[in-house]
Amino acid sequence: MKYLPVSVVDGILVGLSKLKFGDMSAYGICRPKLGPMQLKYATGKTPVIDVGTISKIQDGQIKVVPQISNIDGETIEFENGVRKKFDAIVFATGYRSSANNWLQDYELVLNEKGMPKSGIPNHWKGKKNVYCVGLSRQGLAGVSFDAKAVAQDISNNISNKFT
Repeated sequence: MKYLPVSVVDGILVGLSKLKFGDMSAYGICRPKLGPMQLKYATGKTPVIDVGTISKIQDGQIKVVPQISNIDGETIEFENGVRKKFDAIVFATGYRSSANNWLQDYELVLNEKGMPKSGIPNHWKGKKNVYCVGLSRQGLAGVSFDAKAVAQDISNNISNKFT
């Protein structure tokens, strides 16, 4: 970006992304209208480097689902009308937490600003098995730590139910 305009850099990045990953729209992932650097300048959202998620989506290990329109206990209804039961629900809310604006009982884990009530290192765990991932402000390493801690806690809770 020191030597080329943003639009040229975005063109190169988007082109390389298409070569590497192909068209992801068939999997429910649509490319933003703005290029990655324009998006960063306009919204503050930083492009993310794929660390294996795309291949897991393409292999069917991870499924991208439509937007949620309703949650009733373990049953989720998606905007396309499909209803499915889930053991756990994980929300990916983006770079800025807004969960306190729409999540009923958010105060089980978040404060009024949508950030964890507890400090590091237990910021990811709230009351009644409500968790948050990625709100430690420690980048991808923090997200990784949170995700592993939540997965381990869920595993422990399941194991404790059967012992």
